[in-house]
Amino acid sequence: MSKSFLSIEQLTQRYPDGQGGEFTVFENASFGIEKGEFVCILGHSGCGKSTIMNILAGLSDPTSGVVKMDGFEVSGPSLDRGVVFQNYSLLPWLSALKNVTFGVAARFPQWDKAKVIAHSTAFLAKVGLSGDTIHRKPSQLSGGMRQRVSIARAFANEPKLLLLDEPFGALDALTRGTIQDELIKVWSDTDQTVFMITHDIDEAILLADRILLMTNGPMAQVAESVEITIPRPRNRTSIVEHPNYYAIRNHLVQFLGKRSSELSGQSGDNNRPINVRIDLTGDADTDDPDPAPLLRAVEG
Repeated sequence: MSKSFLSIEQLTQRYPDGQGGEFTVFENASFGIEKGEFVCILGHSGCGKSTIMNILAGLSDPTSGVVKMDGFEVSGPSLDRGVVFQNYSLLPWLSALKNVTFGVAARFPQWDKAKVIAHSTAFLAKVGLSGDTIHRKPSQLSGGMRQRVSIARAFANEPKLLLLDEPFGALDALTRGTIQDELIKVWSDTDQTVFMITHDIDEAILLADRILLMTNGPMAQVAESVEITIPRPRNRTSIVEHPNYYAIRNHLVQFLGKRSSELSGQSGDNNRPINVRIDLTGDADTDDPDPAPLLRAVEG
């Protein structure tokens, strides 16, 4: 079987428990992400979502296991992996434009200044920032504008993998919705691979191709991989009318509200998630005497 673009293999993270033993956050997690795929991960606090993201970003090392991207092992930070944090993480002494050009110039050292500025300005425009706004410093921008700059900066660097750590968690609902739309627009234009942490079920359904579900910690596992069987393009006003929307949402709510706790603490040697596909759009008038079930879970 061919390897995924991003392959997480037997990943385990343990920390000292302060009493001479060890505390296992998650154990033997294994899953893959395909090139150009948008994947969200959901789970309760303490299950290790941020730890997995830090490992993918090269900001921390796992106790055991390996992460491979494009066939090579991930080791340390790299311009091939971009990160957008919840708290913006902009350089406060630089303007919005210079926050973006700073990274672009490092990513593409062969480009001249004019090309760097044009490229950076274009990505700021993709997230709705132009004119005098791009010359303001972060302290002169609203929270939503700062996050737009963070997203533009990450995409402008054209990383192979973009990591989003609850990027909309600090924003109000209206601003969050606007930037979600802009994020999808930029992602659709670039076809980059995205891995995103969120606590918002509706946000995950709107944005993702697949949603990974984690059980509660300690000894958490990536238990399910739920395919979002709602075609793109999607928008929040019409997505709720799709036949699959509430079926998928109810499955996610049921898992997070009940099964994530029931499955907590289970261990295994090769914890690959179960693939779940929910589709209520099948034709009831089919001639097939044994039609495939509309809701099914298969071993990955």
